[in-house]
Amino acid sequence: MPRGDDRAGADAATGGGSRPARVSESDRWFVALDVDGTVMHEDESIDPRVADAVASAVARGHLVTLATGRSWATTRPVLEHLELEPDYVVCANGAMTMRRDPTAPDGWVREHVETFDASPVLQQIREELPGGRFLLELEDGFRLYTEGMTDWNLERARQVEFDELLGQRAIRIVATSVDHELDEFFRVVEQMGLNHVSYAIGWTAWLDIAPDGVNKATALERVRGWMGLPLQRVIAVGDGRNDIEMFHWARAAGRAVAMGQAPAEVVGAAAERTGTIDEAGLAPVLDSLP
Repeated sequence: MPRGDDRAGADAATGGGSRPARVSESDRWFVALDVDGTVMHEDESIDPRVADAVASAVARGHLVTLATGRSWATTRPVLEHLELEPDYVVCANGAMTMRRDPTAPDGWVREHVETFDASPVLQQIREELPGGRFLLELEDGFRLYTEGMTDWNLERARQVEFDELLGQRAIRIVATSVDHELDEFFRVVEQMGLNHVSYAIGWTAWLDIAPDGVNKATALERVRGWMGLPLQRVIAVGDGRNDIEMFHWARAAGRAVAMGQAPAEVVGAAAERTGTIDEAGLAPVLDSLP
């Protein structure tokens, strides 16, 4: 049952009381959206203008999905809020791709998962950040975390001692420090010389680590191949350092759009810039599609 605000957004897109015209298959875009800072505010709210624009883009025939650093457990509620039902969703910065399957018990299956041995990088980071706090996400989405990770969603998670994180195969590690400002944290991470993993630094002193060579771009390219979609019809929108590879991928032939509040290096990786999350900057980007 469509939401009332979805209908309002569709009407606004066409200037009146008719549903938006659907584009031809050759004119539809593959739309990859970051979640936090792009679709969703820090307080987990979504601007009605953004929800309307997403609904209208889908109604016009565009293929809209999410590409996020979030776990699947915290990504699915965003899909439900938007009433979005894509064929594939990219989670954990590309380490997990979910596929919609109506025959599955909960409607989704893990289509592709990348794991790595968490022990070496955990021990390396612990040496440099003895006061660090850690969260490790397992292949099944369950998470283990150390004391102090109070700012993170901890559903399907259990607190453990650091040593219990060792010997695990993970799809993602998050390391945070309360002892460093962001600039200092950058310097510490650079000095670590992390090898054989992919990583991105967040808005504050936290580090997001994925298997080597794995990021949102690698997962989205795999999805694009599965769906047989042209690269010149992809558009990616985001605001974080973990979106940089995604922007390089999208702008190769399509569009890469940074949110207005994105850091300079993220804006530099994109080809376009829109308004901030507080200005519902995603909405005009989606409305610009045919």
